[in-house]
Amino acid sequence: MTEVHQGSCLCAAVSYELLKPPKAVSHCHCSQCRKGHGAAFASYGSVPRNALRILGGATSIKTYASSEAVLREFCAHCGSTLFWSRSQGEFADWVSIALGTLDTAFMPQKQKHVYVDAAVHWYRPCPRVD
Repeated sequence: MTEVHQGSCLCAAVSYELLKPPKAVSHCHCSQCRKGHGAAFASYGSVPRNALRILGGATSIKTYASSEAVLREFCAHCGSTLFWSRSQGEFADWVSIALGTLDTAFMPQKQKHVYVDAAVHWYRPCPRVD
């Protein structure tokens, strides 16, 4: 059985589903991801573009070209960061999902932190509590 994940923006104007579980889960510390998320880092997982289905609010999704090859998508009503993708080159047929917008449970098999050299000086990981 195919694992389907659903998500939405903060105001629920945009809703989507993923027909495949996200891969390449990363927590990006680059300045663009930090500014786009308004947080110490941004958590994303990627799926092939044809595995992302917008269920509602497609006209509420706005796009911003943050660089020549990167498009960032967000809700025009609440500002929630939703997706980013490459507009050209390798992986242009994939889309990265802001994992904080998922409404269904998701546990990545593996994950990594990237661009850690650009991390903000005030961020310190919390001690693990089991």
